[in-house]
Amino acid sequence: MSTTHTKTTKNPANTATLAPAELKARPADGTLVVDVRTPAEYASGHVPGAVNVPAEHLDDLLPDLRAAAEHRGIVVVCAAGQRSATACARLAEAGVAAVGLAGGTQAWTAEGLAVDTAPRPGRAIWAMDRQVRFTAGSLVLLGIALGRRAPKGRLLAAGVASGLVYSGVSNTCGMAALLGRLPFNRPEPGALDTARAALRS
Repeated sequence: MSTTHTKTTKNPANTATLAPAELKARPADGTLVVDVRTPAEYASGHVPGAVNVPAEHLDDLLPDLRAAAEHRGIVVVCAAGQRSATACARLAEAGVAAVGLAGGTQAWTAEGLAVDTAPRPGRAIWAMDRQVRFTAGSLVLLGIALGRRAPKGRLLAAGVASGLVYSGVSNTCGMAALLGRLPFNRPEPGALDTARAALRS
């Protein structure tokens, strides 16, 4: 009987990652996929079988993730890879081994792999990257408009631009973290209990 070894790579944040095809080839009963995006992003399309644990609630479910890691490998997923790298680093600090999905769900769907959806009540919520683009663009326009009456108003546009540059250099996004705390991006009541039950099953 032959044994297949999965090769992992390192991203700029020094977090081991798997390519979408490698995750697809892994047995479902031996791999736990944890999606750290917002509930709205998760509902719009996620890796089949993934459990939604929004990044800001990762600490709440650390004991369950630690227990799950004793029996299954953990793969962390987000939209493009940045949030999953941060989540993997946090899990590593807590003694939980995990790898990220290279390129996130964007890479997964780009390779033609299927996703599951989970309809949520109410109107559809934009994906986080779209929310960030809209918010950043709106703040820049507001800063320019204010600057026509009060020159200091341009500092708002400059601040947003500086934040975007830092985001690119550090591969983090503070604006996404702030937007993730808005009511429409937060889990529905009981969602964390559902995630906890899924991690324990």
